[in-house]
Amino acid sequence: MAARAASISGDHSLAAERFAQLAASSSDSALRQKAIAEAISAGDMDLALRLVRQVPQASMSIDSKLLLTADALKRGQSAEALKILSKAGNDADLTFWAPLIEAWAAADRKDSAGALAILARVPKSSAFFPFVDEENALILLELGQSAQAEPYARRAIGKAGPREYRLRLALAAGFAAARDSARADMMLEGISGDTTELRQALRRSGLKSAAIDSANEAFSEQLIALALEMRRSQSASAAPVNIVQVARFAAPQNGSSAILLANLLAEQERLPDALAALHSIANDDPLKAEALDSEVRILARAKRYPEALQLAQAATNARGSTGSDFARLGDIYSAMDRNNEAAAAYGQALARADHNDKEQMWPLLLLQASALESADRWPEAKAALGSAIAIAPDEPLILNFLGYAKLEHGEDLEAAEALIRKASELAPDDASITDSLGWALYKRGRLEEAIEMLQKAAIGDPAQAEIQEHLGDALYAAGRRFEARFAWRAALATAEDEAVARIKSKIDAGLSQATAAP
Repeated sequence: MAARAASISGDHSLAAERFAQLAASSSDSALRQKAIAEAISAGDMDLALRLVRQVPQASMSIDSKLLLTADALKRGQSAEALKILSKAGNDADLTFWAPLIEAWAAADRKDSAGALAILARVPKSSAFFPFVDEENALILLELGQSAQAEPYARRAIGKAGPREYRLRLALAAGFAAARDSARADMMLEGISGDTTELRQALRRSGLKSAAIDSANEAFSEQLIALALEMRRSQSASAAPVNIVQVARFAAPQNGSSAILLANLLAEQERLPDALAALHSIANDDPLKAEALDSEVRILARAKRYPEALQLAQAATNARGSTGSDFARLGDIYSAMDRNNEAAAAYGQALARADHNDKEQMWPLLLLQASALESADRWPEAKAALGSAIAIAPDEPLILNFLGYAKLEHGEDLEAAEALIRKASELAPDDASITDSLGWALYKRGRLEEAIEMLQKAAIGDPAQAEIQEHLGDALYAAGRRFEARFAWRAALATAEDEAVARIKSKIDAGLSQATAAP
């Protein structure tokens, strides 16, 4: 009971100790597996390894095998790692990672041809196949063959997805270590925003802390990719946390594992553990700014606004502060509903932005417009949106925002519908934009079309309160009052505090001018 209570309360270190004590005096393998899982979740790898080594390999969990593999690779024991992965067990087959270990073992022998030959034999059906170009590039860079690495590096970046920023840093570090400064710079060119500090760090230290130049570091990055895919395909659970904990153990200097771990822990409301993970990242780590972003967001989600604001303000007051620092400050002011200050912060971010970088400019203009609109400064918001559209005329988010704002202000409904309709054509599967189009039709009195569109939006995102409220209003106006109340009750389940009273009033007394959705 004490072990379970500790686990439920988030004290996974204590839970691991309690389960380990139980396992020591019991033949119940489930207790030992539970103790191992809790120890890994807590990041207590000494305890986890001690417990894992007491379990027959045939009955080991995936987490246990990954931990033993990471430990072997950290000790430079590739043959031992391969043996662990090759053992049959009750869970998934992990032998698809064998080529990674074999290729890096060849690299350790300075056998680049052998390493590339191993990777060339990876079948397309393998879960490891999408990472072959990445490993080719990293191994060639470790062996100083930068020209041969470049085409692999380019292809790897194109397939990196959410890991692109991290991979660009690793490749830049690899080219720098190979004394190829031109190609190192090239790896940073695709990063949006101000890269001045990164380039200075590249000149100063070669971004060594971001390097992936050994089997254990490559394996750590593979685990991060696995956890990101698990997170994308399902809600955060103990499994991704444990996998990222193993990734962090495999390469403690990998800042991306600490950031991902912190975000997963925060989602599980393990706030002290999340902040501790972020604080473990060194100040000179190129991912330190990303870690600060995560810390500020985590604190804001926990409603710890004074701490989040203090961090964001300190970054803007520091020497060499960037547009990103002011954008972060704007985000916190927005979360605190201090919209005038948010608009000013975004203005400072815009002043420091590269005006030739469209992908940097239009999001900042959109954020500034949102803050201005929330501060009841519509003319200025409209001007910011106009500037954003001039930069990115086919960006659905801008078109939808401007169109919906026009609806709210009762301004040129025909033009508003045209803007939203164009946004919907560009992003037909976006439920929020579909909702905007339905609301535009409702505002123009085309009830049946509006209801059809709003129902489509509600199917696309049934948990969004605004969509359900809009649908309820349209149904009520069409005389379908039972259905309207059903939609409003659905809206009430996820509505923000300021909308709750309005929705409750409609459920009780029906739609009126005073209770209509804005």
